[in-house]
Order: sequence, then structure tokens, then C-alpha cells
Amino acid sequence: MHSKNTNLSAQELNAQAARISELESRLEFQDETTQKLNDEMVQLQNKLFAHEKQLKHLSERLQALMDNDDGADPNQVEPPPPHY
Repeated sequence: MHSKNTNLSAQELNAQAARISELESRLEFQDETTQKLNDEMVQLQNKLFAHEKQLKHLSERLQALMDNDDGADPNQVEPPPPHY
């Protein structure tokens, strides 16, 4: 005697196999998408590090220029020589 719950028809087995196949396909797609997103994130992180390094360098250069400045306005016209 076979129980109704333990005996699955061929149609039910095929339906379950199709569902498992669909789930496996979706999982593989998600894995590929996750890997692509991770690769993109690594590239963006590298760009961010490069920009931070460049910004730090420019900030240091600007600070050095400001420290070397004698307070004169670069737009100011040089005063005439004393003999005028």
C-alpha cells in the first residue's frame, strides 16, 4: 500500500525538477550580479583612494603656497619706485 504523500506522480516530479532548475538559474544570475557589483565597488574604491591622495597633495601644496605668501595681494599693482 502506498501513501498519497510519499508517492509523487511523474508530473509532480517534473514540476518540482523544473522549479529547482529555475531556482538554480536565478541563484547563478544573482551570484554573477553580485560579483559584477563587487568588481565595480573595488574600482570605485580605488578611484576614491586616488582622488583622496590627489586632494591631500593639492591641499598640502596650497598650504605651502599660503605659508610662503608674504601677505601681499597678487592683484595689487607694484608701487612706483621711490624717486617719483
